[in-house]
Amino acid sequence: MRFQMSSVEIKTPREIQAMRDACRLAADTLARVGAIIRPGITTEEINEFVHQDTLDKGAIPAPLNYKGYPKSVCTSINEVVCHGIPGPRTLGDGDIINVDVTHIYNGFHGDTSATFYVGTPNDDAKLVTETSRRSLELGIAEVRPGARLGDIGAAIQEFAEAQGCSVVRDFVGHGIGRVFHDEPKVSHVGTRGRGIRFRPGMTFTIEPMINSGDWEVTILDDDWTAVTADGSLSAQFEHTILVTESGCEVLTARSEPLENSEIFPNFFG
Repeated sequence: MRFQMSSVEIKTPREIQAMRDACRLAADTLARVGAIIRPGITTEEINEFVHQDTLDKGAIPAPLNYKGYPKSVCTSINEVVCHGIPGPRTLGDGDIINVDVTHIYNGFHGDTSATFYVGTPNDDAKLVTETSRRSLELGIAEVRPGARLGDIGAAIQEFAEAQGCSVVRDFVGHGIGRVFHDEPKVSHVGTRGRGIRFRPGMTFTIEPMINSGDWEVTILDDDWTAVTADGSLSAQFEHTILVTESGCEVLTARSEPLENSEIFPNFFG
């Protein structure tokens, strides 16, 4: 019998293993995407690659037709915060692009994303990308039984704002399992000691969207694409997390660094 606490699902051991399987496949597809990122590739070519790689794994691309979304992956370039729709746009040298991959495998979702450098990034692109990468690491470090949801947002907000960046409020991490977007909602801003307490068996994403300018966003006429209101750059990294008895497990962890992403891993020293 599945246990629920305040509408947050606690996964059984069998469900946790199913989550591991789905997340492993999603992480592998994202790693394969990194190898094809280059100036001159179109976002539609990225979509076609992700779609076929997902099917080859025996999985289903979760974004396709989800609430009307028309593609198998989200591709968000430069000022696009999230939910960018693949199409004919060609990547240029100096761009940054977030690729957000979600697989459904044996009924469970695995969700992960990363921001990639296209060619040679400028200092602004490096700052926002590395701030987002580090923000995710700091958010994950807060996850353990008994800690509270607000601890994640507090850690991310404190760090990102100290770098002169801002944290998007309009989009959050989320519970995940058989359902793509479930409880709890995981804000990337917050106050320590507030929110629900973590318990072993919870699974959710942490996915901070960091802007180099202000945090406000605007939704374009396609009703999906979110862009920074001031035109500044935005970057995002995402993992699916399991709360364990002693801390947490990153279900979408990768065995090797991503190509075209882990260029400046020691940016902050």
